Parts: sequence; structure tokens; C-alpha cells
Amino acid sequence: MKIADIIDLLEAVAPPSLQESYDNAGLLTGNPGWACTGALCTLDATEEVVKEAMQRGCNLVVAHHPIIFGGLKKITGKNYVEKTIITAIKNDIAIYAIHTNLDNVIDGVSGMMADKLGLKNRKILSPKEATLKKLYTFVPVEQVEQVRAALFEAGGGHTGNYNECSFGVEGTGTFKGGEGTNPFAGQPGERHYEKELKIEVIFPGYLQNSLIRALRTAHPYEEVAYDVVNLANTHPGIGSGLVGELPEALPEAAFLNQLKQAFDLPLIRHTALLGRPVKKIALCGGAGSFLIPKALGVGADIYITGDMKYHEFFDANGRLIIADIGHFESEQFTIDLLAGVLQEKFPTFAVLKTALKTNPVYYFV
Repeated sequence: MKIADIIDLLEAVAPPSLQESYDNAGLLTGNPGWACTGALCTLDATEEVVKEAMQRGCNLVVAHHPIIFGGLKKITGKNYVEKTIITAIKNDIAIYAIHTNLDNVIDGVSGMMADKLGLKNRKILSPKEATLKKLYTFVPVEQVEQVRAALFEAGGGHTGNYNECSFGVEGTGTFKGGEGTNPFAGQPGERHYEKELKIEVIFPGYLQNSLIRALRTAHPYEEVAYDVVNLANTHPGIGSGLVGELPEALPEAAFLNQLKQAFDLPLIRHTALLGRPVKKIALCGGAGSFLIPKALGVGADIYITGDMKYHEFFDANGRLIIADIGHFESEQFTIDLLAGVLQEKFPTFAVLKTALKTNPVYYFV
């Protein structure tokens, strides 16, 4: 088992292309070609976590937050970031971060929050635009099903709750093979007319290379004709935050108590209660104040996130409750998510969860 094998799995769950432009997800230290002795999952890759990995026989730390976020011009050990990097490099510990790309998938960080609250009818709160593409290709009618099946297997034609979606229209294609060609039909040097089907499939942009490989493998032609175009459509499973519903509406105080218990919270900072039942829940792990307008737009009864500033609470404007449960607290179950993904794929491999609480915030109650 190499570190690259683990990275491949994580990036299939949350492709790096889905991270925000300001982010720094990916392999931060180490070499993907190293044999992996074990993976330690954590929210933060601190120096203490790196040392814990060493003690527990793991040479890979899989973290949600990138320990290197901005540029490092010097590494002298003057702060916790530099100390962590020095310790990791000196001891051949690889650090991999899976950050906003994991935030931007429906079964990612916010999905784990929704699991803890038992939310139904889930949707992305702020779908990400321009993440979809469309492939057009032209296939002899007798080979249509083998090509279409290959495209579906590679991830094409998936939209919302539907799979294997495509469109086809029949027509006639022409080609004339040059010297040294071995055309699928007809003779080199002669124009050939072939009854073909034009196939169209939508796919997430990050799957383009896989889709084209599948197309070239399954298609009978020596030279495959295809077009890929960018779409403005949003992807229903890609974007920030999540909105869902409780199985049954609850009084506000009852729901806040449920929230407190589910996330083991010492307290909840929130706006004024509105005296109405809570049914529709919007949420976002981490710092999610930027999604308040989206939560208002979908008619949420409460919006749950972390890192709210004083003046941002005013944005509730008496239309919903804003509940700040803390950055670490909202993302704490990401550790379980990462470990679960790895353990399911590699059940006999050493996948561990940190025993340390990396939250730098304490509460005096």
C-alpha cells in the first residue's frame, strides 16, 4: 500500500478541482510513492498530531485543515505551522489535507452534520456553477451500446438522483482514411458513409480525463471524433452548505437542546428565538457566514454554522435563527468521515483516528 493509493481514494471522494481558489488542499509533505505504514485522521495537523502519528506507527496524517495555508518564506520553527512542518519532514511523515473540496460535496463535512441531526430531503445550499460539461461523440449504430455503457461506467450521465442519462440522434457520418490507416469500415483512400448515432452525456468536469479514456477504449474508430463543452448549469451534488428537513417539526428550544446534545456543545450562540416551529435546517461546517443570504433564500428556520461575527448576527433580520456552534464543533465529525471512507476501502489497513482534541478554543462555564 502506497500513500498514492490513499490519495487516489480521497480524491475520488472529493476531487482537488473542487477546492476554492484560496485553498491549499493536497499532499503538503512527503512523497506519494512512499509505502504507507498507517494513516492517522484528524481535523488539524498540529505538531502534537504528527508526534502522535509517529508513536502509533503511521507515516501519513490525513487532515481536514491544511497546515500550510499561506506562503512559507522561512521555516525556522517560530510558530506552530513551522514547527509542525519541521517535525513532519525530519521524521518522514506525510501530511495530506482535504479541505474545501470536502466541504463542496454533498456527502462531505456538511453531510456529516446533517447525519447527526437526522435531516431528510437534503440539497446543496449554494450549488457551485460551471462544474458540469457535456460530451458529444459519434458512434456507429452497432457499437452504440458498448460506448454508451463505457461512458456511464466512467461517471458520465449522472444528474441528481438519475443515472445513465444520455441523448442520441441518428445521422450519417463520412470519412476517408489516408495512407497507412486501417479504418473501421470502408477502404483507405475512399470516402465512406457510415450510419452513426450522436451521443450526448453530461458529466462533472473533474471526470473529463477518465471519460475521454473510456471513450477511446470503447470506440471502434482509430481516430475518435468528440467535442467537450463547458456548461453554466449547476451540479446538484457540488457546492457549499446543505439544507434539509427534520422528520418532524420541533419547538425552537427543543431543537436547540437536540443540537447541543448531538454535537456535545457547552453552549450555543444564537439570535433571538422567533416563537415558531423548526423544520427546515440550513447548515455549513466551519466559517459559514457567507451563506446567510442563501439560508434566508431557501426559507430555512435556522442556520447552523461557526465563526459568526457580532454584526453578522443582525443579518438574520428576524426571519430565521442563526446558531453559531463553533468552528471545531461543527467540523468535529469530519474525522469519522475520513476514517470511514478509508476503512471501507481498506478494511485490513491501519486507519486510525487522533486521540487528541486539536480545538484551540476553550470555554469557561
